[in-house]
Amino acid sequence: MKAVIQRVSNAEVCVDGQTVGSCNQGFLILVGAAQGDTEQDAELLARKTANLRVFCDDDDKMNLSVLDIEGEVLAISQFTLCADVKKGNRPSFINAMEPVRANELYELYCSKLREYGVKRVEQGVFGADMKVSLLNDGPVTIIFDTDIWRKNGN
Repeated sequence: MKAVIQRVSNAEVCVDGQTVGSCNQGFLILVGAAQGDTEQDAELLARKTANLRVFCDDDDKMNLSVLDIEGEVLAISQFTLCADVKKGNRPSFINAMEPVRANELYELYCSKLREYGVKRVEQGVFGADMKVSLLNDGPVTIIFDTDIWRKNGN
């Protein structure tokens, strides 16, 4: 699984002009499931996300997690994170997981974030045309890829 994690002051996602999810200080997370991803990937990604220390402590050091600051999360499914752009200029999405299974892993990821103690986890609408707005804080943007972790034995 892949995730683009952005530290935000706030974020919002709309479908058909209606807000369907939002968060205040915390993370906007774009999540993609690729062929071969498993429940273990979703759990590992959620644990790493919840414990990612990118919020500043009293000494202005990035030393606090979203759990430590009691932050919020807006998680949005995004199959385009699995794009293959090795050939030509048009991305191929053949590596993206089929939608039903991808949604199961996305839902598991969000559920695990809650289990790990994130106080509020909002979501987009899987498969919908979504409009996302955010106020990136920093900016701080981190990319996670469980495929790389698997290859390195993490």
